[in-house]
Amino acid sequence: MEVATATEASAPAGGGVAARQNHPFPWLDAAISEPYYFLHLLAFFSYFAARSAALSADDGGELHDRLLRGEIQAVLVFLVLFVVKIVREETWETFIADSLLYAKGLLLAVTLVINYWLALGYFLGFVVIYAVAQQPPYDGLGHSNHLTPLQLESLLTEEPTSRFWLVEFRTSFSATCIQASSVLPELSNIYSNKNISFGIIDLGHFPNAAAKFGISMWDHLPTYILFDKATEVARFPEVTSESKVFVPKVTKVHFVTSCSYGSDKFTIFLFCMC
Repeated sequence: MEVATATEASAPAGGGVAARQNHPFPWLDAAISEPYYFLHLLAFFSYFAARSAALSADDGGELHDRLLRGEIQAVLVFLVLFVVKIVREETWETFIADSLLYAKGLLLAVTLVINYWLALGYFLGFVVIYAVAQQPPYDGLGHSNHLTPLQLESLLTEEPTSRFWLVEFRTSFSATCIQASSVLPELSNIYSNKNISFGIIDLGHFPNAAAKFGISMWDHLPTYILFDKATEVARFPEVTSESKVFVPKVTKVHFVTSCSYGSDKFTIFLFCMC
């Protein structure tokens, strides 16, 4: 009963995923419909208008040469960083966030060639975008379910449908959680079966649950906990005896935790840092 409730609650998100996948240009749909991407596009395209205005006011032609050199250098630097990110990063959300960060930094550097006040204006504009818009998380669920803490407790204690549950604890306002938001759904697509189920709890909606599971809202997110029925058998990142935690960037399936109980053996892939 609880599993059905959790699944039904996630149905709207799944419908949004299907609608976006059916769009002939899903990336264009996201760029227009998501304020975070749309505002960045407006900011970047506005540069061409500012550039034209600055060159039309330049009588000597020196600005054109300096600006062209700066633009070529900025494009080359961005391409190098772009290739490095393609090689190193595993999640699309992280790749987009870092690429936009590099592009904004290089745009500020180029606008400094035109005018210090223009660069300041773009800087303030990016600050406003950061304040009013948030990068959207991965909107697919795979074979995972959005859960409440009460639903998770019921699933673990009252005739559990799966022996193991891998649960991600995240918040919607954490950039780290957003950039790792595709990891659990992708894992669930690969490893979900009758022995292992996957769930997601948004601690932004249930902050009191953080203390219950020993999670700090400031430096432990996202946290992944593997439950064997009602018993925690593994978590990532691990907390030391001094209650200190090291949180590497979640990038790919790599770390293996093997849980053996009698004749039953189950292996689940968790996560590691680059």
